[in-house]
Amino acid sequence: MSKIILSEGFRGNLMITQDGKIIAEYQQGYADLPNKRLNRKDTRFASASAGKVFVAVGILMLVEKGSLSLHDTLGQLLPIDLHQIDPQVTIEQLLTHTSGVPDYFDEQVMDEYEQLWQDFPNYKIRKNSDLLPLFIDKPMQYPRGTKFSYNNSGFVLLALVIEQLTQKPFDEYLDDVIFKPCRMDSTGYFELDRLPSRCATNYIYSESTTSYRTNIYSVDAKGSGAGGAYITTKDISRFWDALVSHRLLSEKMTEQMLQIHSQDQDGSYYGYGIWIQKSKENAHIYFFQGFDPGVSFISEFDPKNKFQITLVSNFGDNVWFEIKKIREHL
Repeated sequence: MSKIILSEGFRGNLMITQDGKIIAEYQQGYADLPNKRLNRKDTRFASASAGKVFVAVGILMLVEKGSLSLHDTLGQLLPIDLHQIDPQVTIEQLLTHTSGVPDYFDEQVMDEYEQLWQDFPNYKIRKNSDLLPLFIDKPMQYPRGTKFSYNNSGFVLLALVIEQLTQKPFDEYLDDVIFKPCRMDSTGYFELDRLPSRCATNYIYSESTTSYRTNIYSVDAKGSGAGGAYITTKDISRFWDALVSHRLLSEKMTEQMLQIHSQDQDGSYYGYGIWIQKSKENAHIYFFQGFDPGVSFISEFDPKNKFQITLVSNFGDNVWFEIKKIREHL
């Protein structure tokens, strides 16, 4: 196989495996720009909305355990005032972005995620309940179950369900049932002002100063059910290995998670917490992705050819362009 080359200006990490073997692994750019500290194989990167897949698996584990049902409702599970949110919204509708609950980051209203923090300090967002004031008083977007609309609030509510049922913070639960069993030793939800070692700083280009600034005032101080996990490319490979070999969920539940349950207006398909690229031969490709100011991430699994591809950038570089080139190359 000829060498896979990332674009010269790309900053971040790549890992490609086939049938469990690493066939390409690259690191480009700086984890710490002013100090010229390079990205390494073990650098931890923010992954934005990619963390929704971990929440989905955590919920499905509770379903298999018998702690809840996909048809259980918010009104049954959460002892909070839901205000105008329909208490009959189900777990399954939250998992498939068909709930209609008000989204605290509505992309039809806001262009940039950092606009959220103009009136509400981002340093206050350190647990899921801290996000409730951003959406709890808003009306439903549409009647539950009637259409797909990508929704961050839905996964915050799922994380709150996890916390209610397990009586522990959702990230501790995910660490116990996913990260530790999968040997994802570098993965976790970290506070921006208490980052552990090997974490890449995320950078946003400022046109007014023609320089880079960090994203510390642009994203939540700590990740939530909507996303924000720090990962390494190796840890993501370990997650895929465990998921598709049914070490996290039963074979039946894994198949249910990877089935098409909803579809957006652009023709993209969604399972439970995971995107699905549909093919004519029914050989689907599964992926999860994330984008925040200074953060871009995508990871996919091709079961037919047994490829895993993971790309992440701490400068918000175009991982979707890079993965398209890699697909064509492979």
